[in-house]
Formats: sequence, C-alpha cells, structure tokens
Amino acid sequence: MRFFIFVLLIMSSFNPAWAAEKLEIVPTDKVCMVTNMVFPRPQIPVVHAGKTYYGCCENCKKTLSEDASARAAIDPISGKSIDKAKAVIAAREDGSVLYFGSKSTYEQYRKKSK
Repeated sequence: MRFFIFVLLIMSSFNPAWAAEKLEIVPTDKVCMVTNMVFPRPQIPVVHAGKTYYGCCENCKKTLSEDASARAAIDPISGKSIDKAKAVIAAREDGSVLYFGSKSTYEQYRKKSK
C-alpha cells in the first residue's frame, strides 16, 4: 500500500493537469471576446451601449453587437455574471482567457491554482 501511495505521489508531480496554472493579466484590447483568446495585436473595437468590446474579425464584431451573451462571462471565483468590457482578463499559457470581476477575485483564483 505504501508503495502505491509513493508511486501515486511521484506520478502526480509530473501530471501537467495537476500543475499550478500560469495566468497573466492581459490588455483588454488584445482579447477576442467571442473566441475568448488573447492575440499579440490589438483587436477590432466594438462599441455597444457606451462600452468597448473587442473581436478578431467581422463575424465576431457582429456577434458582439447583436448577442448579449457574448458580452458577458462568469467569474470563476464568485460565480457571478460579469461584463467583459469591465473585466480583469487573464490569459492561460494556451492563449485562452478567464474573466474576473475584480483584481481581488483574480488573486484568489491564482492562490487556489498554486
């Protein structure tokens, strides 16, 4: 039994799914808010109801203009719906992003993922 636990502990240290998630806050204008991916260049601004959202192409611009659900996200800590235009946005290593309602919930998420 001890051997099994030892092997499990060793294997878990090499499993990338169990590794701490690396996140980096990114500028809002570098994120396509439809595909939820970060890009190296600024995206296309879409102004809706006085707030600016960003899309990577004409289809994303149209989606952000017409679909309210594309302009909202769920904060992974609070579980609340948040406006992407006001969110703290953090990118994962794979380029996907998470939206946070505040810097505080971003920091809480980082602590949990360590």
